[in-house]
Amino acid sequence: MDPRVEQFMSQIIAKNPAEEEFHQAVQEVAESLVPFVEENPKYKHAKILERIAEPERVILFRVPWLDDKGEVQINKGYRIEMNSAIGPYKGGLRFHPTVSLGILKFLAYEQVFKNSLTTLPMGGGKGGSNFDPKGKSDNEVMRFCQSFMTELFRHIGPNTDIPAGDIGVGGREIGFLFGQYKRLRNEFTGVLTGKGIEWGGSLIRPEATGYGTVYFAEEMLKTRGQSLKGKIITISGSGNVAQFATEKATELGARVVTLSDSSGYIYDPNGIDSDKLAFVMELKDIKRGRIKEYAEKYGVEYFEGQRPWGVKCDIALPCATQNEINEENAKTLVNNNCFCISEGANMPSTPEAIEVYLENKILYGPGKAANAGGVAVSGLEMTQNSMRLLWTRQEVDKKLKQIMINIHETCVKYGKEKDGTINYVNGANIGGFVKVADAMLAQGVV
Repeated sequence: MDPRVEQFMSQIIAKNPAEEEFHQAVQEVAESLVPFVEENPKYKHAKILERIAEPERVILFRVPWLDDKGEVQINKGYRIEMNSAIGPYKGGLRFHPTVSLGILKFLAYEQVFKNSLTTLPMGGGKGGSNFDPKGKSDNEVMRFCQSFMTELFRHIGPNTDIPAGDIGVGGREIGFLFGQYKRLRNEFTGVLTGKGIEWGGSLIRPEATGYGTVYFAEEMLKTRGQSLKGKIITISGSGNVAQFATEKATELGARVVTLSDSSGYIYDPNGIDSDKLAFVMELKDIKRGRIKEYAEKYGVEYFEGQRPWGVKCDIALPCATQNEINEENAKTLVNNNCFCISEGANMPSTPEAIEVYLENKILYGPGKAANAGGVAVSGLEMTQNSMRLLWTRQEVDKKLKQIMINIHETCVKYGKEKDGTINYVNGANIGGFVKVADAMLAQGVV
């Protein structure tokens, strides 16, 4: 490791002990930015890197709620308001048992760079709770969401902080959260994104992260004169991002052969076509079942307790969760001639896996660039709410695609190396940093 990065990280670790995911996210960015900052002393003197790594505000609160048996349950609630230099805080809410301060700080930190890359005026934030919606009734989820928002509402607003969904927070949860905010504030305003289309939502928002991940892969392939047509793709996850990545990849002529959940993955060598995808959507979104049922219905292989990175493919789209591809998985992908990875999840590759990608010069789109489509359309939803307008599917999809093209161009601008290859990690980190850093300089030490 560069001694300058090592020194910087020792300060971060000392200030933020036992937050491994946050350390990992900061280090990944620091390796790109410390040399860049050294070459641009204005950022160094103002300690912009150190300031970006410190949240502007951290809100922690308890969330008591009644289960269906009438018993009191207590969860933790969080909101990390990381950086507002270029706009109000923007980032999702995650409801999952693994939620902790360190995980949310990593996600909020990544969000700052991701939101900057979209070119839309959005700062970075993230929040959530260690509440698990799985296995809970609709009434239990509603009571939890109402209690959660009863505390959160005082810290957010359409010009302050605009949360969205994330793992465990879909349309149902956004509806309950929005209803409680409206009740408490007595106003109908665009305070949350991912809303239902009938009450302020945007067309294409559910599809946006998955579509954007595929659009970014498509742009990377163009740099080598290739397209998605005929390519074999492995996808992890089976939720919102994985579903719509599958839909868009299939529409563009690729063959998606895997999907997974926390229990294992399915391998369908014939590809997951639109009818099979419709089954997955009903299974996961309505029945809230397990992906194993796909294997039983269609007579394909199911690999319990495993991830799909051993399956031969041209392109891999990790769309599940952080650190799902380790060094060994990455080497297997490369040995199986996978030459393109576009991240639909946040930080799904470990630092060791990323080293493997870079050493082998494969096309690698890091999450802060490749999965920015979701927050980009959230930004477009905010615009529509402010204007009291609703754009068509075609209009939003066209804007989304153009944003992903713009993000790719930014990555190329800041990531092109002397041999002509593109280091998308450096490109995304430096490209996302410059806009935020310049805004921070302009606004003084605040």
